[in-house]
Amino acid sequence: MKPKIHPEYSESTIVCACGAVIQTRSTRQNLKVGVCSQCHPFFTGKQRYVDTEGRVEKFKRKYGLK
Repeated sequence: MKPKIHPEYSESTIVCACGAVIQTRSTRQNLKVGVCSQCHPFFTGKQRYVDTEGRVEKFKRKYGLK
């Protein structure tokens, strides 16, 4: 590799909203994610709605669905 053109590749911590902490290596130091492999419906087999910005409630208010 050529010197001084590649980003620093170091230890990194990924923290999920469910509380899971994953140690890995990355060019970014600390990452926060909303869904990981321990809580994602595809991997857990449980269905859940991932509504981080209130879009479901906004849709219900806009169209008056009850």
